[in-house]
Amino acid sequence: MKNLIIVESPAKARTISNFLGKDYKVVASKGHIRDLPKSSFGITLEEGKFIPKYTIPRDASATVRELKKLAKEAETVYIATDEDREGEAIGYHIAKAIGKDPEALPRIVFHEITKSAIDHALENPRRIDMKSVDAQQTRRLLDRIVGYKLSPLLASKIQKGLSAGRVQSAALKIVVDREREIKAFKPEEYWSIKGIFEKSVEADIYSFEGKKIEKMTLKNGEEAQKIVDSAKNESFKVASIETARRKSKTPPPFMTSTLQQAASTQLGFSPKRTMMIAQKLYEGVKTHKGTMGVITYMRTDSLNLAKEAVAEAREFIRKNFGDKYLPPKPKVYASKAKGAQEAHEAIRPTMTEFTPETAAKYLAADELKLYRLIYNRFLACQMTEAVFETQTILFAGEKSVFKATGRKLIFDGFYRVTGYNEKDKLLPELEEKQPVELSDIKAEQHFTEPPPRYNEASLIKKLESLGIGRPSTYAPTITILQNRNYIEIEKKRIHPTEIAFTVIELLEKHFPEIVDSNFTARMEETLDKIAEGKEDWQKVLLEFYEPFMEKIAEGKKSIPSQKMAEPIGEQCPECGAELLKRKGRYGEFIACSNFPKCRYSRNIDGTEAEKPEATDEICDKCGAPMVIKNSRRGKFLACSAYPKCKNAKPLTPPKELKVPCPECGGKLIERQGRRGTFYGCANYPKCKFIANFEPINKKCPECGYLMGIKHLKSGDVHVCFKCKHKEPVSDKPKK
Repeated sequence: MKNLIIVESPAKARTISNFLGKDYKVVASKGHIRDLPKSSFGITLEEGKFIPKYTIPRDASATVRELKKLAKEAETVYIATDEDREGEAIGYHIAKAIGKDPEALPRIVFHEITKSAIDHALENPRRIDMKSVDAQQTRRLLDRIVGYKLSPLLASKIQKGLSAGRVQSAALKIVVDREREIKAFKPEEYWSIKGIFEKSVEADIYSFEGKKIEKMTLKNGEEAQKIVDSAKNESFKVASIETARRKSKTPPPFMTSTLQQAASTQLGFSPKRTMMIAQKLYEGVKTHKGTMGVITYMRTDSLNLAKEAVAEAREFIRKNFGDKYLPPKPKVYASKAKGAQEAHEAIRPTMTEFTPETAAKYLAADELKLYRLIYNRFLACQMTEAVFETQTILFAGEKSVFKATGRKLIFDGFYRVTGYNEKDKLLPELEEKQPVELSDIKAEQHFTEPPPRYNEASLIKKLESLGIGRPSTYAPTITILQNRNYIEIEKKRIHPTEIAFTVIELLEKHFPEIVDSNFTARMEETLDKIAEGKEDWQKVLLEFYEPFMEKIAEGKKSIPSQKMAEPIGEQCPECGAELLKRKGRYGEFIACSNFPKCRYSRNIDGTEAEKPEATDEICDKCGAPMVIKNSRRGKFLACSAYPKCKNAKPLTPPKELKVPCPECGGKLIERQGRRGTFYGCANYPKCKFIANFEPINKKCPECGYLMGIKHLKSGDVHVCFKCKHKEPVSDKPKK
């Protein structure tokens, strides 16, 4: 093996492997292989410098071992991670993890995964951009500082399980502020008047007694009725007829935010789902030319398009639709997003010949829907504008003037590919000064409505307009807010929970910069400057850290606890102490003030809280009786002496594997964790061996140990429990 190419995902690795010969081996790091530790702060401050303590997560250790081994055997190691700050940082950490100088390794970049793009990248390697790495490290450390220092303060002052984040808290305030607007909204009454002329022409009141009537002009029924009564006794004629042509501009190609918005409104996809599907289309799917990426990189805020792609699209439009659909010159678009990375490309198909009709033979249903959206938008952005003919007729009486409008599509332009579903509204042939009959007239009462709650698409649009976050953070931000129970999505609308108001109110008062969209947007601009070499990342961190930590220290002392502990005027039936109404993670409840000595509690409606079920089993650590408790993952045995003794074990004996632990020789047993079933050593914590894949009846061809099956997004693989040897699951034979 002469050349080793390291990418992030197995799917991407497989696609690139298809384009290269035997001299290249393409492997995946499977995302980040070094990060700040989960169990500790992971940042030290020495002589005014921030030093991150990066570690290799346990589930990445086997990957790192494999990469080190392959790197030693290769003459050249290429870093081929995504071309954005996150990808640059992943590449940097890969180099560090395998013991290479990050600035010495060749770095190849591409916006699409096609043979020509990969060949071009290999012919034009560069080095890892340390300025971009510094910008990503700054973002990572800022988020760690806010998350690890502010979240515990919220937990201590409000309730357990709360968190704060630099981007998530600013986004949450936007949602809370909209809910405040809705709650404070007071509807206003207004009236509209509509007339029917010549039995079929609808017209709205335009003016009365020389005064123009706007939407909110008529405040009550009396004013409206005065106009209605007058109009009924007036004689009307056509005062003017205006005909004009109006062009409808072609839409720009998609970038991340607009793709997420369009997929939400047109396809009903959540931003998270959209990005998962787009990732597959980018990394490689089956096509008429083999497996390859069919769209360009999907995390972008640029509207730039490659000249070759535009030329290909123009030729396709000319051949398939004719010259009248082709503008004289290619269309160029500029992004309005703050800090857009204009060196990148917009999201477009990699092959114009891979039409949605052709793609239907190869793509899954959801993949095809999203691909069609991207494909049609790309073609549309290089087509001619649609042309409408608009008509405005004024019907004038002695005091009242009514206006009728009509519109018809006379040239479909880009609508030829995107589709146009609105019906033409045609007005009859009339002449100026022609008398017309007022066939009917009606006044209608209305009330103004509060601003609508955000849906996922409109929230992303708001975040983008304010410069909060970047293409890679929009979808994860909404997911985090949901997972933290700060928002609920009902009928596609985002509702803040009660605890969201409490958290935002505390942050607004004591940490206003964390929820200030301007501050968050300015920080994004600062990160851009770091990436451009115009700001020192250590200085930026220090300027944020010192005043922030002063506020944290002050908050610990001065912020009053908002944990509810309201006396209800009753005594505990078990110990006689005062009973309190408290607020927990799952709502309000009644509990003894003598907790934890007395553990009496009941539900807020007076029903007794479910008590642990007694058993005959004795705790093997302290000798106290064991009881059956409930958790989100089901029932389990726990020591009744909790919290003094925290011993717990499964209700039923765990499944034991026939092979011993490969690290210490102990028993390997099936366990349940937050992320589902895994297999671990019975000697934990002395031996910390774990494997998160299912055992199968197959021996490893390398070491003869037991193998398991691991389910990945990119497909199933067989993995050895001992040496971590991997091999793809062979396709099932066709019938």
